[in-house]
Amino acid sequence: MGRHGWNSGARRWRLTALLGVGAAALALVLTLLNTLPGDGASDVGTTRDGDKVHGTPAVPPEETKPEVGWGFTHTQFSADEGPGAATKRVAERLGEQPLPQIQHIMGWGSDNPEPVKGRYDFEDMDRRIDFVRESGGTPVVTLCCAPDWMKGGKSGSGNTDWSQEALETAPDRAHYKDYAALAATVAKRYPDVRHFIVWNEFKGFWNDAEARWDYEGYTELYNLVYKALKKVDEDIQVGGPYLVMDSLDPRQKEDASPTLKGTWGTADQRVLDAFDHWNKNKAGADFVVVDGSSYTKDDDLLPDEFAATEKFTAVSRWVRERTGDLPLWWAEYYVEPADADDDRDDWSEPHRVAVQASGLIAMARGGTTSAFYWNPEKEKGADCAGCLWTPTDRADGGEPMPMLDLVSRFSEEFPPGTKYEQVSVAADDVPNVRVLADDKAVLVVNTLDRKISTEIDGESFDMDAYEVKWLTR
Repeated sequence: MGRHGWNSGARRWRLTALLGVGAAALALVLTLLNTLPGDGASDVGTTRDGDKVHGTPAVPPEETKPEVGWGFTHTQFSADEGPGAATKRVAERLGEQPLPQIQHIMGWGSDNPEPVKGRYDFEDMDRRIDFVRESGGTPVVTLCCAPDWMKGGKSGSGNTDWSQEALETAPDRAHYKDYAALAATVAKRYPDVRHFIVWNEFKGFWNDAEARWDYEGYTELYNLVYKALKKVDEDIQVGGPYLVMDSLDPRQKEDASPTLKGTWGTADQRVLDAFDHWNKNKAGADFVVVDGSSYTKDDDLLPDEFAATEKFTAVSRWVRERTGDLPLWWAEYYVEPADADDDRDDWSEPHRVAVQASGLIAMARGGTTSAFYWNPEKEKGADCAGCLWTPTDRADGGEPMPMLDLVSRFSEEFPPGTKYEQVSVAADDVPNVRVLADDKAVLVVNTLDRKISTEIDGESFDMDAYEVKWLTR
């Protein structure tokens, strides 16, 4: 979840309680009052010039394209903090194969950007954007979540409620325009950010009364944000709706789609209805965003963890059929169910990488052009299952892990615009491997927990259990 704000200790003061106080005390009170906006909320640590350009923006390309390729999302703890040796190690490694990187404006490592209306705190966001620039990545901003005063909470520095329930509350409709204004402020502050995703997973947009998604509310917010960003710069690329493409047990009938289904399960029709409403009523979009897991809502991998990734292909094709030429992004994708603490560490690293590689292959086959690995970096320690690099809390941290090798190589070999080609696979090997190829490279995944001998693209070789292998053509 998001990094907590600080506790400023500021209080409301009443002038009537200060009568008779000496001149020195009165001067102190006046100083305090200058830090309290009209509603009495503290604005300590904030500024009015939120739209002032931060740092030294990278020079964007002459033509901003809607596709950015394969990358990752920064979460609560990332390589923007820690000993210089560790953070530099990560930045340099990322610089070898620059990747698109997502950062949310609130939560997941970033503090409340506007704790008081018209007063901004971008310290954390600045640091994250600086890291993306340092590592040569393409910055992508997810416009989520909303300051407390936009959703019925308290205004003021130190008043942010970081509980999951509060963070996942959507802004009140009366504040949709305020949120669009915040989005425009972010765009002006970071002019090298050319790609914006509107909101995250429809958080807070569930209609309890009708037991469905409030797609009307989300679309209204999306359209206001879209127009505000385009007003800042027509070349800014905007996408949504960032819906979770949930799937159900194949035997379930309630809420099940009659058409989008497979051995992996059945799509939740309520999600598809929400997508269709947004797609029909959106003010515009430069790319389309979804997210989801290969497993069902009951955490079942059907018929197994590798075959379940075929869901990514099916969903991708379903979306592409409805949106035409709009590039498709997966803002998040998961292949390993999480435990109660949202940890995914039941598999060995080779197993995890192999299934992740299968998921990337499945998305590419469905027409996906960009996808982002949700990087689960821990705050400290040596172990970090599924992380891109080791925690940067110590000088020897920030060492690349196998998942970074996979994402980086996939990004390098299969950038947007890649034309995929068929390759020959020995008949006996077809059930046991996953393959993706273009005219220069072939990615091969062994889906078995044992060594195999295989023949791919006319070449015979051995593969270790769950091995991910790259061939050059």
